[in-house]
Amino acid sequence: MIELQALHAAGDAMVALGLAGTLFFNVPVGEARPKVALYLVVTMAPFALVAPLIGPFLDRVRHGRRYALAATMLIRAFLCWVMADAVDNGGLALYPAAFGTLVASKAHAVTRATVVPRLLPPDTTLVHANARVSMAGTLSSLLAAAIGAILITIGPEWALRAGFCVFVVGMVLALRLPARVDSAEGEAKPQRRRQAEDRSRAVNGSVLMGMRANAALRGFSGFLILYLAFLLRAQPIGGLPIATMYALVAGAAAIGSFAGTVMGSTVRARAPEPIIVILLALQSVATVASIFWYGAVSVVALSFMTGFAQQLAKLCLDAIIQRDVADSVRTSVFAKAETLLQLAWVVGGILGIALPASGEIGLSVGAVGLVLAFVLVIRTIVLARRLHAMSGG
Repeated sequence: MIELQALHAAGDAMVALGLAGTLFFNVPVGEARPKVALYLVVTMAPFALVAPLIGPFLDRVRHGRRYALAATMLIRAFLCWVMADAVDNGGLALYPAAFGTLVASKAHAVTRATVVPRLLPPDTTLVHANARVSMAGTLSSLLAAAIGAILITIGPEWALRAGFCVFVVGMVLALRLPARVDSAEGEAKPQRRRQAEDRSRAVNGSVLMGMRANAALRGFSGFLILYLAFLLRAQPIGGLPIATMYALVAGAAAIGSFAGTVMGSTVRARAPEPIIVILLALQSVATVASIFWYGAVSVVALSFMTGFAQQLAKLCLDAIIQRDVADSVRTSVFAKAETLLQLAWVVGGILGIALPASGEIGLSVGAVGLVLAFVLVIRTIVLARRLHAMSGG
């Protein structure tokens, strides 16, 4: 599974690089705010409509997970070749093929998340296992980015054709996963009534808390990225060149995300809920502190904290869903969680575009949102404990 995730991430990196120079992703940061906001809505709205269909479909094939993973690889391999020809010839097939690749990538992610518990090594927590898988993807995407950067100097279609090769190998590797991935041992036969009952109990207090906290962290991430993109252009911080500040902010966020993955791989705690609450609290404190000590150092530190918190919190949310949600509806919950986080990022990004270019004002709005989310999360925990006590649990 770790090797499969490495190929999945490498292939997606090749696709992103291959499309980077095309009209599909060519939206300059300095473009007018309404156009950037429209870009966010147009690219995410179709996925928001399709994503809820992914989970229920995969729930029906949960005894064929290897084939589902292999299918997502095969579909992306085919679409990579289609996109390469479209980039080379200027065909209109680029747009539907790119969207199909996005959907197949998300389908792979939610299916992979349901497979991890079946391959869990002894004495290994779900957070630890998810982090190891995620780290493999991070490292392989960096390597693929380096290779893809060389290929696009020849032509962007060559990065897409390299992605085709990566996904073909991934399809073969998916079929070679252990047979227990498809085993029905310990599962009840899927029935409509049973699935309805499981779905009604799917989002318990822990799952709801994890989703709300992650949505807040992901939304703040989208807000910070786009807000700083406009803010740094209008008001350079600390007298540093705009390009330098962009590099520092982006680098800090990437390093923070990697640090979150590394931290997840060392976590031995069996209960991921306290980690999520602590991360949301730390993110709130860091944002408030950046208001009072606004400057280049505080902005870079905040970017690091944002990348760290959202990555580690997502690993913990995956572990909660894998632990608490019935197998018959687990992929549906993963799909809903993935959609929620994507939409939270877009909403946060649109808010960041709409606010005026003032560091103190923007960070104050972000801090208020995080504090309100923290209060809501604490309230969710308290209500869940009260319901648990009333039920005699």
